[in-house]
Amino acid sequence: MGYWQKDGNHLTVCDQQPAGIPDGVACQTGPDYLRNLDQFDLLIRTPGLHPADIAKANPGSPNILDKVTTVTNEFLKVCPSRNIIGITGTKGKGTTSSLVAELLKAAGKTIHLGGNIGVAPLEMLKNNIQPDDWVILELSSFQLIDIKKSPRVATCLMVVPEHLNWHNDMDEYVTAKQQLFAYQTETDLAIYNRGNPLSEKVVSVSAATKISYEVPVAGAEPQVTSGAYLNNDTIFMNETAVCKVSDIALIGRHNLENVCAAIATTWEIINHDSDLVQKVIREFKGLEHRLELVREVNNVKYYDDSFGTTPDTAIVAIQAFKEPKVVILGGSDKQATFDELAHVVASGNVRSVVLIGQTAAAIQAVLQAAGYSALVPGGTTMASIVAAAQAQAQPGDVVLLSTACASFDLFANYQERGEQFKLAVQSL
Repeated sequence: MGYWQKDGNHLTVCDQQPAGIPDGVACQTGPDYLRNLDQFDLLIRTPGLHPADIAKANPGSPNILDKVTTVTNEFLKVCPSRNIIGITGTKGKGTTSSLVAELLKAAGKTIHLGGNIGVAPLEMLKNNIQPDDWVILELSSFQLIDIKKSPRVATCLMVVPEHLNWHNDMDEYVTAKQQLFAYQTETDLAIYNRGNPLSEKVVSVSAATKISYEVPVAGAEPQVTSGAYLNNDTIFMNETAVCKVSDIALIGRHNLENVCAAIATTWEIINHDSDLVQKVIREFKGLEHRLELVREVNNVKYYDDSFGTTPDTAIVAIQAFKEPKVVILGGSDKQATFDELAHVVASGNVRSVVLIGQTAAAIQAVLQAAGYSALVPGGTTMASIVAAAQAQAQPGDVVLLSTACASFDLFANYQERGEQFKLAVQSL
């Protein structure tokens, strides 16, 4: 809020709940907090508020959304550097954004990492961004749905169904992500996941030069040998062999996609420096709550993948390990379907599934329909959940917290769920 507190501005905070509003600040609270917004000259939408909710609450003001902006829009408008990289997609945004930042830092660039990760966009302005600096923004569909400007470089990772409890449908979800690319020009750069139809659709609206990346299924050849791609045990950028899979510290085949995306995004900026890429990827082990090894107890490894809140993220986590697995599944309902996850569990060397949360019954039904029956209840506390998983695990197994669901029924957020998991594992 501080950014907007300038001479001549009169601020009003509109929020359903009055808690947290500073003393002395004008406010509009309660169930009608979105009513009569046309009285204001400018509306700053928080990412979690759908623009449609603003329009519905102000039926007498058909042009109300013309007054709406966001902190992301404002940042793109006033940022002193045009060297902005925007990264979106359903999975891997945080990992890819962080890896891009590490690659540019290793190349001697001054970088600023923010958006959904690190620092909020307008807070980044306090870091004295210079015209030659590079800014990396991790951006969700919540931030992109009404964006008015595209960055110089934009990257779209894999896109699969997500946030359908917020978006009206998949078309709206895809359209929201398209906004990252919609205002690009021919001198800009757009990177996308080759072979992922929705990623291709997202980037199709861009006028920029397009570069794709691809990690084919194990044993398959890449569709084409351009952009960044995996061929056998080597990642290439066009004709250049950049690194070996064995160089990569990140776990899981899905992270090979993130590495390819980061290489494609930065290749020109780092002057095609394969040695630099190799050095960075040997040291970069990923982010907290993303396939994070917590501890090994009695020859059982416990991994925290609490950040994964969709069936697709659980699938890639399960497929990241060849060892027998005890997987913790369940949580609050995001209107996702679990059929593909059930197939992967049934065929993916999963010793047992510990079921938790609001979706436990639905996941159980789908797993049983797929012929999988090694199911145990996890209870309602993380201590009981970890105890149930420990009781099922055998030496050489992996216990994996990758729930395929949001956390809000039992925990405040995915971070709290992951922290409680790590504390419970440390207590074993």
